[in-house]
Amino acid sequence: MLLATFKLCAGSSYRHMRNMKGLRHQAVLAIGQELNRRALGESTPSAWINQVRRRSSLLGSCLEETFHSDQELAYIQQGEEAMQKALGILTNQEGWKSENQQANGDKVLSKVVPDVGKVFRLEVVVAQPMERLYEELVERMEAMGEWNPNVKEIKVLQKIGKDTVITHELAAEAAGNLVGPRDFVNVRCAKRRGSTCVLAGIATHFGEMPEQKGVIRAEQGPTCMVLHPLAGSPSKTKLTWLLSVDLKGWLPKTIINQVLSQTQMDFAYHLRKRLESNPVSKAQC
Repeated sequence: MLLATFKLCAGSSYRHMRNMKGLRHQAVLAIGQELNRRALGESTPSAWINQVRRRSSLLGSCLEETFHSDQELAYIQQGEEAMQKALGILTNQEGWKSENQQANGDKVLSKVVPDVGKVFRLEVVVAQPMERLYEELVERMEAMGEWNPNVKEIKVLQKIGKDTVITHELAAEAAGNLVGPRDFVNVRCAKRRGSTCVLAGIATHFGEMPEQKGVIRAEQGPTCMVLHPLAGSPSKTKLTWLLSVDLKGWLPKTIINQVLSQTQMDFAYHLRKRLESNPVSKAQC
């Protein structure tokens, strides 16, 4: 009986059975009942029964926490693939050209990436610990419109697990209204790798958020922010932001380059003001 039950549980790991939540719960329950029956037949349950019982309990909790539909799994995969592609672009140091540099060391670089197009790279140092930036950029994402004038609104449409969200973002007009309002639907994910936090995203389709009247639906390519403590100064954070955007519509390249470069510089300026006005951090990245 126990062997057959384990086969049932193992079968639920196959793709065509993965979403059969009832089957998985039935398998875990059956394992627990069988172990209890065997334990009652002995004066003292054997060590291996106790061990497997503990593991089956953990398995049940894990199945409950990680159950996702095929569509949710696709969103998770899309976010993770975007993160890998964006990090691959950032780690390639060749071909970057200066677009803008400030006296405080903030700088924007750019280059053209095959199959992606022109991307922009912001590099800044912020005099706040990494946990504070994570709190503002991830946990308080929907409040960005309060401090970033280039953003009218960010709304989380769906949360998937602990790392992935679907968002709708409404951008303000730019370049003296030469660039009209744009909106974006993105899948975003946040991961921590050692002392580094990576926040990534890319355009996606979400049926419950169709295109809005009077607003052009733009698309983000693979984009990410990388946060890590500044070497030798852990109370400061190095922030690198890779931006890849197709604004859609007819716009001269000179206008696009100016808008995207300035958007990144504005972001750094307003982020610092936000953090300085409320430096206390409760987040843990």
